[in-house]
Amino acid sequence: MGIIVLFYSNEHTPIHVHGNYQGSECRAEIIVVDGRIVKIIFKRVKGRKQLPASKLSAFKKLVNKYSEDIVKKWVDYFVYNKPIKPKRITKVI
Repeated sequence: MGIIVLFYSNEHTPIHVHGNYQGSECRAEIIVVDGRIVKIIFKRVKGRKQLPASKLSAFKKLVNKYSEDIVKKWVDYFVYNKPIKPKRITKVI
């Protein structure tokens, strides 16, 4: 099984997603200024094991590649209260 990327329904700003893999986790904060993504910050999640190095690298690649889609889904869900559909990514990035 691969990395599961998600946000929790009770989340808060800044826009961010969690990457989970076999009990380990990392968080990616996507900083948006004037409608543009200006920075992505990867952080440890308090009380959780850090993603293994290879999975952390894959998570970073995934978030960088799909950051615009992540922001759109975040806004749709948290701002406009729209339902969102999960996306399954099966290719290595």
